[in-house]
Amino acid sequence: MEEKFLTIDKDSIQMLQGNIDDYPCGIVIPIDKPYRWTSADVVRKVKFIAQKHFHKKNLKVGHAGTLDPLATGILLVCIGKATKQAEALQAERKEYIAEIELGATTPCFDLEKEIDKRYPYEHITREMVEQMIPRFIGEQDQVPPIFSAKLIDGTRAYEMARAGEEVVMKPARITIYNLEILEFSLPKLVLRVECSKGTYIRSLARDVGAALESGGHLTGLTRTLSGGFGIGKALKMEDLDQVMKR
Repeated sequence: MEEKFLTIDKDSIQMLQGNIDDYPCGIVIPIDKPYRWTSADVVRKVKFIAQKHFHKKNLKVGHAGTLDPLATGILLVCIGKATKQAEALQAERKEYIAEIELGATTPCFDLEKEIDKRYPYEHITREMVEQMIPRFIGEQDQVPPIFSAKLIDGTRAYEMARAGEEVVMKPARITIYNLEILEFSLPKLVLRVECSKGTYIRSLARDVGAALESGGHLTGLTRTLSGGFGIGKALKMEDLDQVMKR
């Protein structure tokens, strides 16, 4: 994808001018999303700072690809007309570092809720994991978590789940391009995942546990690549002071 917007990252931190019209194609800032922040929290913060800096109340600010609150890493924040590029940016390949705890599951497949069931895991070996990995590589159907933002008849799945309603999730077509073992120390398993838009790493953690005849849930997640931007170039929230005067 041809890059027409202005990119502000670690290699090109600069103070933006005071007029958004100086950036006719908009601005994209890769942010390292803080732990426990929602993607919407980051957008609201950037929007508040940008509105004051550019003296423009109706400034458009959005992101290209949601990250769960318990995840960190690359969140692409689009300002001005760059918001029109969000869908194209979101469609590009992503990379994650996923920490999985084997031998236990949770209702939301991560640490947002308490463990609901425990399974044996002592039988799992690194060789088993290596033999299991190929079955997850390629195009496939994946069932999203019920505690997700997926829409079901106009309602978010997590809203229905929290209300105690029965939630039936339809499989989504996703692609996993590569899986690599970074660490194996039972019950901990760390994987590097290259995947397409729409892949739920929480669901992958659940499925990996089941494939190993055990359970699994996500205990840590960092998105290291999104829209062609690597984590090494991402700005921290405090770096915004170097980009926009409040």
